Amino acid sequence: MTAMTSTESSAHGVGASAGIAFVGCDASSAAPVQAQARRREVVVSGRRVKTVDVHAHCAIPEALALMGRKIETQALLMSRAQDRLRAMDEQGIDVEALSINAYWYAADRDVARELIRIQNEKLAEACAAHPDRFVAFASVALQHPDLAAEQLEEGVKKYGLRGAAVGGSVNGEELADPKFHPFWAKAEQLGVLVFIHPQGTGVAAEIPNRLKGSGGLENTIGNPLETTIVLSHLIFEGTLDRFPGVKICAAHGGGYLPSYAARSDAIGTTFPDRCTRPLAKKPTEYLRQLYFDSLVFTSEALRHLVTETGVGQIVMGTDYPFPWTKTSVDHILDTPGLSDADRVAMLGGTAAKLLGITP
Repeated sequence: MTAMTSTESSAHGVGASAGIAFVGCDASSAAPVQAQARRREVVVSGRRVKTVDVHAHCAIPEALALMGRKIETQALLMSRAQDRLRAMDEQGIDVEALSINAYWYAADRDVARELIRIQNEKLAEACAAHPDRFVAFASVALQHPDLAAEQLEEGVKKYGLRGAAVGGSVNGEELADPKFHPFWAKAEQLGVLVFIHPQGTGVAAEIPNRLKGSGGLENTIGNPLETTIVLSHLIFEGTLDRFPGVKICAAHGGGYLPSYAARSDAIGTTFPDRCTRPLAKKPTEYLRQLYFDSLVFTSEALRHLVTETGVGQIVMGTDYPFPWTKTSVDHILDTPGLSDADRVAMLGGTAAKLLGITP
């Protein structure tokens, strides 16, 4: 196996993507953009690979205003798209799939309708301004499941968005609740990807005292735990049986579920009375129909994720602009035991198919 990278010159226009804000956490990213950036190309065994990042955040100030919210003061507002493009070029990211973390689940129906319209229109504008660099997940108002189904269809068919981004719970209700079946049915019908990202409020709100103190535990362990919970409910409550064609990608490597999934099988034999809903297959087998981003930090963790889920279920995620990592490409290139085909799939091949991106 030979994996390497090279660079090519790449200049971008200076026009801003109207109405969209790219959120950053590092003031150093405010440095002036060079007139001509060096774009990193990713090459595996002599073949240029198109890389796709499925986990990249942004925000729409106009929509935030409807909820009386503003961009966080500690974040850097990237008002010009070329700032983000430069960072992508440096990291070797060809395409980002933009998503917005759900903050609107408390909005009433009228506000939610308008807020989502604004967000999806602005996401579409950002993608249209740089169609070779950005695609986006639609926002949906899951607190109103029938409306969410309509918004997903409109987002895909009217605005050209590639799926939906949703939180890990909705006002304390699990995504496996039957009330959300209209949304899952529409996602399955459209054949689009649903990206699940924890909100950071679900688990933290339920066990706040346990997560206080040093270490930012509401994020460090709370976010992966929320993802673990939502996926487990989708499995054990039969949602994945009811909608077997639905495509779901879980952030942060699926939380803790892939690392300890065999216990989910064991509960059925150890305490069968606690599994009140019959499943079509063993819980661990559902991992092979879910997708997971690669944000698991070490080569051993990525190798284990591959073992538990299958290499075809892993897509690259950076969590940009939050500075968890700037080396997602190298993480995949440098993990031992992967074939060239494995690396190509994880770097962008699988995500390109899921998101309808031209190779």
